[in-house]
Amino acid sequence: MQTNRYSGLLLHPTSFPGPDGIGDLGPEAYRWIDFLKGSGCQMWQILPLGPTGYGDSPYQCFSAFAGNPFLVSPLLLLEDRLLTLEDLKDRPRFPADHVDFGPAIIWKNTILDRAYHNFLMMTRPSKLSGEFDKFRSENRDWLEDYSLFMAIKESQNGEPWNHWPQKLKFRVPSALEDFRNNNGSRVEKHQFSQFLFFRQWAALRRYAHEQGIQIIGDIPFVIALDSADVWANPKLFLLDAELNPTVVAGVPPDYFSADGQLWGNPLYDWPVHRSSGYQWWKDRMSAVLGLVDKIRLDHFRGFAAAWNVPFGNTTARQGEWVKGPGIELFDELKRAFPNLPIIAEDLGVITPDVEEMRDRFDLPGMKILQFAFTGDPEDDFLPHHYPVNCFAYTGSHDNNTAKGWYDQASPGEKDFCRRYLNVSGEDISWSMIRACWQSVAKYVVAPMQDLLCLGAQARMNLPGSQSGNWSWRMLPNALPDYLKKRLWEMNLLYSRLPADEKKRYTDTLNANLEGAVKPH
Repeated sequence: MQTNRYSGLLLHPTSFPGPDGIGDLGPEAYRWIDFLKGSGCQMWQILPLGPTGYGDSPYQCFSAFAGNPFLVSPLLLLEDRLLTLEDLKDRPRFPADHVDFGPAIIWKNTILDRAYHNFLMMTRPSKLSGEFDKFRSENRDWLEDYSLFMAIKESQNGEPWNHWPQKLKFRVPSALEDFRNNNGSRVEKHQFSQFLFFRQWAALRRYAHEQGIQIIGDIPFVIALDSADVWANPKLFLLDAELNPTVVAGVPPDYFSADGQLWGNPLYDWPVHRSSGYQWWKDRMSAVLGLVDKIRLDHFRGFAAAWNVPFGNTTARQGEWVKGPGIELFDELKRAFPNLPIIAEDLGVITPDVEEMRDRFDLPGMKILQFAFTGDPEDDFLPHHYPVNCFAYTGSHDNNTAKGWYDQASPGEKDFCRRYLNVSGEDISWSMIRACWQSVAKYVVAPMQDLLCLGAQARMNLPGSQSGNWSWRMLPNALPDYLKKRLWEMNLLYSRLPADEKKRYTDTLNANLEGAVKPH
């Protein structure tokens, strides 16, 4: 019997319930791990964990190496005596069903400022100060640039770095040194916020591992222009003499958008990366694998060829595919990370060289069930065509919810969906979950919104739109026992329970059967 079959749920930490306006790494995160364990799942998938910038998107971060300080839990800071109850008395009232990013960010920055102030007031040396010093030493390679970047950005009222005064924009050493000397506390505050994030995340990850839960992270293909990475390493990107992009990233018109998706991120100068043996990519992979167990590599096809749009264009309609490093990069990564714990996000326009790159390294690709119901039984997204080595999803963070998709689908799509799944459509979210779970796919994942049977109002992201994304939150008490039991039953029926859980079930079943046949 096949036992190495796995299931998991997709839920970003910002979507946890909690009193501080945005989900965090506190008690609700631990409750979530308990729910995964109790439901028989072995995987938790998240979005990128970096500090969000433009549009509050986790795919547009101020750093590829830093963590999102707004995920720091004030309740855990109370336990560390970095906050007092008095520090939380002026907490605003926040909506429970979504993140109102503006007020939430103001509040979390206030909390982080208070925690840093209280840290400075502690008697030194302390256990916490020793941990902080160690963290700064171990992460110096990225932390110094990031904290300096954020401190300067703060002093410039949040302006992007390419709008800063020339000497700071071009990183003139004397100007940077002057800023450090005059703003040491401001720089250190950002280092301390990173310390708090990494400390809380490490504790949560340890707990997840204790419960048998592996965490699947995410690496965006591109980097935000307004980031410490581009500011500190402009030679790695295609920029002109004024440090503006010459071309920017996106994808041509597709399923999601008639104008394509204009991401606006700078693209890589691959010959420069090649000359260093792709060291920046190795460092980036190593940093993310310090936080998670497996990585979904977003826009995997970009490594074979990326859609280059001339800087200044307002849509992604006009552009060209430009060849990337392809297999050469992954040869280097495999030497550095022999197991190559990567999921290839191979959606969209997939060419033979992309498939070769994926299959050469035996990387699982992705299958999205929502894409399957065109009416063609030969559609690769239908479960009877899935390969074993893939991640099958009811939908991803870029899709509507399963119910939202069904409600808005064409009559033909709905009809084929019902016929294929042999259902009435009344419980479509769980019907689609069942179809993925019973498939031969080794790994299956559903967004938490689908477990809750939520409609389009709970969608996480609408690609190509500029507002209203990334804000969905799970309501308090959204994890009842009946939901956990229903998912556990699904994992049992389709051989996706962990081995120890399966053995306990079998032993109990056999004992009950044995007792039933004993004479009275």
